[in-house]
Amino acid sequence: MTRSSGSVFAVQDGRSAFLDACRGQDVDHVPVWFMRQAGRSLPEYRAARGTGSILDALKSPELAAELTMQPVRRYGVDAAILFSDIIVPVAAVGFGVDVEAGRGPVVARPFRSAADLQRLRPLDPSADAPYVAETVGLAVRELQGTGVPLIGFAGAPFTVASYLVEGGPSRSYAATKTLMRSDPGLWRELLDRLADLAITSLRSQVMAGASAVQLFDSWAGALSPGDYAERVLPATRRVFEGISDLEVPRIHFGVGTGELLGLMAAAGAEVVGVDWRVPLDEARRRVGPGHALQGNLDPALCLAPWQVVAGEVMEVLARGGGVGHVFNLGHGVLPQTDPEILKRIVDLVHAADPAELCSSEAIV
Repeated sequence: MTRSSGSVFAVQDGRSAFLDACRGQDVDHVPVWFMRQAGRSLPEYRAARGTGSILDALKSPELAAELTMQPVRRYGVDAAILFSDIIVPVAAVGFGVDVEAGRGPVVARPFRSAADLQRLRPLDPSADAPYVAETVGLAVRELQGTGVPLIGFAGAPFTVASYLVEGGPSRSYAATKTLMRSDPGLWRELLDRLADLAITSLRSQVMAGASAVQLFDSWAGALSPGDYAERVLPATRRVFEGISDLEVPRIHFGVGTGELLGLMAAAGAEVVGVDWRVPLDEARRRVGPGHALQGNLDPALCLAPWQVVAGEVMEVLARGGGVGHVFNLGHGVLPQTDPEILKRIVDLVHAADPAELCSSEAIV
C-alpha cells in the first residue's frame, strides 16, 4: 500500500528531529512535544473549543485541525499530535460511549457477554468517521514546509477494553480483571476486535498524512507482568504488526508501566514511552537496545517555580543521553499548567547539545 504524499512531507521538505530521534539517528537538538499539548491549559483552546462533548467537536475538521495546530504555533514543538480521542473508533461503530466532562469516557451499557461483541463491528473510516482523515489532511497541509510531522494515535486494546468493561474510568479495574481471568476466550475475542479497530484507525490516519503514530495503553500499569505478557501483549503486538508495512515510527506508551517496559518493547514499536516513575537511563536498560525512548518529566513539576522545572528538565535530558530520545512529559499536560512554562521547557530542550549529553557521564 502506498501512502499519500502528505505523510512523507517532513522528509521531503527537510529533516525532522522528531522522526530522526524515533529512529535512533543523530539530531542537532533533542526533539520535544507534549502529550495533551492541545488542551485546557491553553486559553486559545478554551476560546475555540467552547462547550459540549469532545466527540461533537471532533466532527468539525476545521476546529479539530485548529486545536491540533495551536500548540505548534505557541510552543514551537517538534511534532503535532492529532486532536482526537482514543474512544473515537468504538464510538463511531455505535458501541454507545461518550466523554463526560471532568470524568472521561463513559459507557451506557458496559461490555458483559459474548452478545456485546456484536456491538463492535469493523470500522469503515470513510463512512463511520470521515472527519478524522479530513482533520489529518487539513493539519498536514498547514504543517507543510515546517518540518513538523503529525502524530496519529489510537487506544491500545487493553485500555479501551477497560473503559468498555468498567463503564468508565476505574482505579481497581476489578470488572476488567475478572473478565480477563474468568472467560479468557471472550477476553481474547474482545481484544482482537479492539485491535482490529485500532489497526484500521491508525492505517487511515497514516494514509491521510500522519508521519508517526502512538498507541496509548494508558492503564496497562494496572497489570502484573504475567497478565500483561499472556493476556494483553498478543493483541498489542498485532496492532503494531498491522501497521508495520506503513514504515512510520510507532510509539508505545503507558502509565505506571515500569515493570512492563521490556514487555512493551517486545510489542514491536520503535519508541517506548516512559512515565516519570522510572529514570530514563534505567528505562533504557529495561527496554534494551534498538529502541528510542520518549519522556519523562513529571507533569506536576511543571507547576513548580522555573528554577525547579529547569533543573528537572536538564536531569531528564542527561538521563536520556541525547540520542534516541524524544523529550516529553511522563503523562499529559495538567490543565492548570502555565503555557509560558511549557514554552520555556521547549526552548531549554532545544538549547541543549545532544553531543554533550551523549558524552556526559551517566547519572547514578
